[in-house]
Amino acid sequence: MNRIGLLLALAGLGGAMLLLAQQDLTEVGALLASAGLGLVLAGAAHALPMALNAEAWRVLLPGSKRPSLAAMTANVWIRESINGLLPVARIGGEVASYRLLRAEGVGPAPAAASLMVDMAIGILSQLAFALLGLALLAGHGGAVGWQGIVLGMLGGLALAGGFILAQRANLLSRLAGALNAVAAGRFHAFTAHSQKIDRMARRLWRSRGAIGLCFGWQFAGWVAGALEIWLALYFLGHPVEPATALAIEAMIQALSSAAFLVPGALGLQEAGFLGLGLLVGLPAEAGAALAIARRIRDLVVFLPGLAAWVWAEKRIGR
Repeated sequence: MNRIGLLLALAGLGGAMLLLAQQDLTEVGALLASAGLGLVLAGAAHALPMALNAEAWRVLLPGSKRPSLAAMTANVWIRESINGLLPVARIGGEVASYRLLRAEGVGPAPAAASLMVDMAIGILSQLAFALLGLALLAGHGGAVGWQGIVLGMLGGLALAGGFILAQRANLLSRLAGALNAVAAGRFHAFTAHSQKIDRMARRLWRSRGAIGLCFGWQFAGWVAGALEIWLALYFLGHPVEPATALAIEAMIQALSSAAFLVPGALGLQEAGFLGLGLLVGLPAEAGAALAIARRIRDLVVFLPGLAAWVWAEKRIGR
């Protein structure tokens, strides 16, 4: 997977550079220079959606072992940094998150079950956010290919539905039991551990209040992400309405999730910003500058997140 991810990253980087090279780089550079440190401020605004997502995950954990919001936000920061910059197909961050949560004193079953439920609800909340973005984009007069969108939404619902059904049907413990039977009982401890996770997941799905809060906090996190777009375009000298920033953020997030195999959605994200910019009336150079601003966000927020991950792993090792 690392080799495939690296090849996809290189291909995406080449595509991104090719797309940007076709723009008026002098004008793009002038826009970026005029924005200056404003783009750093826009990137730092990502702390808000991370905190909201941390609270969404936090409400799923048992109150007696629930880490602080600051600790959960740091966990989400590291998870997003790993998934955003490394060739891990959006999985490596979840593994690191589990280890960090265990280091905070959360038991194995609540840590794993809450993470799985949070991921499933994340798919549903992003679908709702994508629908909001599409509605705003259509209201802006953008040409929306509804047939492809319907297929994409059905695919997302099928993925989320399958994930939820698997959690509620004890799929993990069933697979562990089958593996234990084939191995003549050598995986008994793993089977027992899997059963505890499945029981905890079923318990979480029965807690409608926690599920509703998790969805609500996650949706608020998606919406808050549009603040980055709004601020970046403001500092780039092309201010837009909040609804336009929401539409752009919703579509970019949907595109990035669909391109989960490509680290950082390299190339695809740049194409998305250029295309969406034209749909909402931005000059091509502004769309290109916005794409670069998002990469600046990755450097400002996610590179330190990787450093924090290394430090946290060393602390766990000690």
